[in-house]
Amino acid sequence: MAGSPGLWGGHDRLDSFQSHVEDNRDGHSHNRSWNSGVEGPTDDAAINALRERQKRNLLATLLLSQGTPLILAGDELGRTQRGNNNAYAQDNEISWLDWNIAPAGQALIRFVQKLTALRQEYPILRRSRFLTGEYNADLDVKDVTWINANGNEMQEADWADANTHCFGMLMDGRAQVTGIRQRGQDATLLLVLNSHHDLVHFVLPACPGGDQWSRLIDTNVELGSETETFRTGDRYDVTARSVLLFVLIPDQAR
Repeated sequence: MAGSPGLWGGHDRLDSFQSHVEDNRDGHSHNRSWNSGVEGPTDDAAINALRERQKRNLLATLLLSQGTPLILAGDELGRTQRGNNNAYAQDNEISWLDWNIAPAGQALIRFVQKLTALRQEYPILRRSRFLTGEYNADLDVKDVTWINANGNEMQEADWADANTHCFGMLMDGRAQVTGIRQRGQDATLLLVLNSHHDLVHFVLPACPGGDQWSRLIDTNVELGSETETFRTGDRYDVTARSVLLFVLIPDQAR
């Protein structure tokens, strides 16, 4: 432990030296990013609304994914590092956390709290078994089914269609949870992702065990007003560039 430069600052000094001799150009410039229409801060309300939704989209994609989510301190309040992709050796406002959190940052924190609460409430979001999409004939179920905007299971033609920008991920709570071949008792969830630049009409799919979906998350809907119930077969207008999460209401729960 005592000899570890990563723990005791040796790497910090090396990175600081490297940044100095390379004039802070030691980070690569091959960035997969998009400025939403204008570079840097703007007063354009539409662009700012889109940027806030994109923050929620990225956090939802991460925290509703299987596996262990890794979040950098400040992501939960929208820290940007002013676009710097190599702020490790920057001991200044670029890398510092500003604890004077603006209203937008406070709202994002509440959204992250909602996501972490959902992750805790629904074990199907953090399964210990890999999802396969394979049909289990004994249990008559697939652990995950990919759904197109028409509410049907995705086919090869859908995956090959370059115009497919919106689809759903149906996680069936009846799927086998452990190595024991028995039906699961988890909730069934539907995650819908729309990367299209325009609204998409998405048909909520039919699913065994219920005929109503309750909306838990819509990154275009104000936090606190998400809960609303829809029937299978209903057409939901999915906002451009947004993420949604629904839970199936079991028949016996009504």
